[in-house]
Amino acid sequence: LPACRDSKLFIKDLHFDEVPVRIYLPRLPSASKRRGFIFFHGGCGMFGSIRSHERACRHIAKESDSVVVSVGYRLSPEHKYPAQYLDCIAATVHFLKTAETYGVDPNRIIVCGDSAGGTFAASTCQELVNRTDIPKIRAQVLIYPFLQAVNFNLPSYQQNAFTGFLSQERTIRYILKYLRKDCSLKEALLAGSHVPDCMNLKYGKWINPDLIPEKFKQDYKPPLLASCVPRVHEETTEMFETRFSPLLAEDAVVCCLPDACIITCEYDVLRDDGLLYKKRLEDNNVRVTWHHIEDGCH
Repeated sequence: LPACRDSKLFIKDLHFDEVPVRIYLPRLPSASKRRGFIFFHGGCGMFGSIRSHERACRHIAKESDSVVVSVGYRLSPEHKYPAQYLDCIAATVHFLKTAETYGVDPNRIIVCGDSAGGTFAASTCQELVNRTDIPKIRAQVLIYPFLQAVNFNLPSYQQNAFTGFLSQERTIRYILKYLRKDCSLKEALLAGSHVPDCMNLKYGKWINPDLIPEKFKQDYKPPLLASCVPRVHEETTEMFETRFSPLLAEDAVVCCLPDACIITCEYDVLRDDGLLYKKRLEDNNVRVTWHHIEDGCH
């Protein structure tokens, strides 16, 4: 939907540090400064826009009486990764610094995103966690987020390999297209040939089916690990950056993250990413609220 008049909201298209944003401000005056809500839309970093998530952002602004900022980050492949991530960081920092201009308490700002937007929300929190020149992000809301590109054979990937919009094969294909890689690498990624033994050993303590509750592992069959192919690993090194795979962040970063709300869906290849991140946060004494939609899909 395009921006248009709303009886309960002022809606403005602006730029935050050259990044397009749409801001939704409740019309009714408030006795105190409002909460702020930064929203990153989903779409694998290639699809979606401010307009595609117009209804969701209006709903959040009205129901929570918050000032919502929807970020129109640049899309791949026209704009090469990590342009999307950098736009999210830039817009967030700008809003944290100027929040009071919009009647927002800078200490009550949440970041949120769905799917790839959830990736950007998680990685933004990690990137800014140790910044002392800006207010701290109060909380993160991650709606069925993509959080790791190490293991594409977790139980949720197997169980939902052919489910709905985001199948196992399509997820890997989107990742490769987003990074502007050759889609012929798809089978190698599915087999795990992009991960060296040393990385499997290191990340196995965080990305492991054994860490997922038993009720989510029905009919799961552990795959045989394929040998790493150096050429494939060299082609996919971006996938091991924490801004692309936030689940790979060190404990020293994770323990300092803000409170989290994680939403997962049963029929979603990304379900277990959310479950594993939930455990990582909880293991590092970060408070987590978890909502699981048993009949939901990506």
